[in-house]
Amino acid sequence: MSNDVTSHADGTVLVSRSDRVCMVTLNRPDKLNAFTPAMFRALEELAGALATDSTTRVLVFRGAGGRAFAAGADIGAFTTFDSTDDAVAYEAGIVRTVRAVQHLPQVTLAVIEGLAVGGGLALATACDLRIATTGSRVGYPIAATLGNCLSDAVLERCVAAFGESLVREMILTARLLDIGRAYAAGAVLQVVDPAELDGAVTELTERMAHLSPGTQLSTKRILDALAAGTDTDNERHIRKVYGSPDFSGAVRAFLAKEKPVFRADLDLDS
Repeated sequence: MSNDVTSHADGTVLVSRSDRVCMVTLNRPDKLNAFTPAMFRALEELAGALATDSTTRVLVFRGAGGRAFAAGADIGAFTTFDSTDDAVAYEAGIVRTVRAVQHLPQVTLAVIEGLAVGGGLALATACDLRIATTGSRVGYPIAATLGNCLSDAVLERCVAAFGESLVREMILTARLLDIGRAYAAGAVLQVVDPAELDGAVTELTERMAHLSPGTQLSTKRILDALAAGTDTDNERHIRKVYGSPDFSGAVRAFLAKEKPVFRADLDLDS
């Protein structure tokens, strides 16, 4: 990963880049990387910039310190609420961040070490994929802590990852879910020993960064449309992917028994 690190939200969000991969680190280890409103805004702004970045292929989110991906929200933010209008605005900010990450053209990966609860799980389930360390736990224990509720967009993404039964269990019982059960449910693609995590993340991101962007992005866009019950624009995706130099080049490479080389700048959203 590049040593060129940019700092956002007073250093609580760090961004570094290497070839085709962007790493975002939530950097409040002393607070288990609990989210402040400024951190949500920083992630929303970053997603806005990446939405038109055709050279970045994989976006990775992880938490600093090794104890948590992110342990919910910074409760101090709620002491500034003057009315329920503030609560609506706060939840709307989370939804904007979740939606912005969900709809990114890049493949997104959440790296879970330790706890991923509340806002941390909201971000993790906004991602396409999740990898975790043994012993990690996830959930929304809000019925036992603040007694607040989740927005529909956050619940939607959690159900998409875990299934409705496990989401009901997590929230209605306020129990954290062992990562083994999350893996069994298909919500996590891999569970590794903490000592093996960095290597597993590097292997996975390097692999995904050099796969077909046409396959990846068309799949993301069609799945999002199916989930939303909107037009998949399927024919347009087929025409753009099959009509791309990537496809014709890959066919030639396959017949020549060579490895295909996919471009990093294919734009299917135009």
